[in-house]
Amino acid sequence: MNFPFHVFDSNTPIDSCTPPFTVSTHRGFLPLVDPPVALPSSFAPLESLLARMPIVTANGAPGLLAAGKLADAVEAELPDLSSEVEKYKNDATLMTAIYRDYSFLLSAYLLEPCHQRFVKGEDGYGVGRQSLPASIAKPMVKVSQIAGFKPFMEYAGSYALYNYHLPNPSLGFEYSNLRLIRAFEKGLDPTSDEAGFVLVHIAMVKHSGKLVEGAVDALNGALAAQRMKFNDGMSTLLDALQRINAVMDTMWNKSKPKGYNTFRTFIFGITSQSMFPNGVVYEGVSAEPMSFRGESGANDSMIPLCDNLLQITMPDTPLTEILQDFRQYRPGNHRQFLEAIKEYAKVAHFATFALANPVSASLYLRALNYVREFRWRHWCFTREYILKYTSHPTATGGSPIVTWLPNQLQAVFAQMIQAAPHCANEPGTTEIMEMMRSQQTSLTKEVAKYCAERESI
Repeated sequence: MNFPFHVFDSNTPIDSCTPPFTVSTHRGFLPLVDPPVALPSSFAPLESLLARMPIVTANGAPGLLAAGKLADAVEAELPDLSSEVEKYKNDATLMTAIYRDYSFLLSAYLLEPCHQRFVKGEDGYGVGRQSLPASIAKPMVKVSQIAGFKPFMEYAGSYALYNYHLPNPSLGFEYSNLRLIRAFEKGLDPTSDEAGFVLVHIAMVKHSGKLVEGAVDALNGALAAQRMKFNDGMSTLLDALQRINAVMDTMWNKSKPKGYNTFRTFIFGITSQSMFPNGVVYEGVSAEPMSFRGESGANDSMIPLCDNLLQITMPDTPLTEILQDFRQYRPGNHRQFLEAIKEYAKVAHFATFALANPVSASLYLRALNYVREFRWRHWCFTREYILKYTSHPTATGGSPIVTWLPNQLQAVFAQMIQAAPHCANEPGTTEIMEMMRSQQTSLTKEVAKYCAERESI
């Protein structure tokens, strides 16, 4: 038996109806083609607002958000362009770009008052705008339905993975060749903290093609009980994870902790946020308030792919329920691929097969270790970029800021403890487990510390 899910490669033909976020071995979880930078001329009012929107615009001048004037400009200038959206329903690439641009305007409009409070140094974020004008709401809902996203900003289809262009196509995804298309703060300057935050994510995901290839090869090896094929696939997976973690570590240089909170306000969601206690009314769409999770790196597909392939068992907690809810905020083909990986890893008894041989078990433990390393870095970023600068209790996606990541980290620790005896005599096992146990102790102390501090506020 082979893994039956069709994964594209560089020779697979694509057409205008092919969803840009279709999993492939050459682009991984990045879009199959680079995102359009500009929209058709009929969207000129939207383009104009977005160009003038950032706190600092492309020419260095203060933008609409700098003075809290975005809402006035939207209400004065933006018509309902739903009929224009309809004209491009068969162009999946362009439809996703339209979705990206409306989601930027939507988030900026709703969270502009919260940013103004932040700038003034007021306590807390206050409340955002509780309704979205029809000129944004109607086309946003329409394009979301066509493109297959939630009618709110998402990680892949908007803020991160569909928000780049390459000034020199021949240089590809070299970091110095990456630029943002849309931004909230100073992100159109490639040296800014906002640009660094987003572009590091893109630079990580550029290695996801090999991650996908290795996962599929290892799974096929397990399904066919072919040990060499399994080990080769795991080696490819490990190389990709090593590269992804190395890029992640550059975040400290590309986006400084103090700078992060100057644009973070705009990537909050509605669900579980004090800024939107009753949801948001999408005018012209529904009188009932709607609620969606905010932009979050938890919506990326790379580590969830590893979770599903390696059969990492998450604890039965409310935090894991949030993790499952995040699955809805990924492109449809990504969701289907991850579910197929999970299903066939179960069919193949992937973890059991890995642990039945010391060499395979060592590769499996090393893969778990890279997942541990990734999640540990994510925790360190949360601690240094967020916990030290704000007492707001929830992350941008609506998960509890202190306990959310440790929930997943502890699950990886537990899986590593189970795997280690199966490769106890293999090189590197002792060192891996010593590092893991040290971090497990540190994490427990840090979570207790931050929980106690925040309960006393």
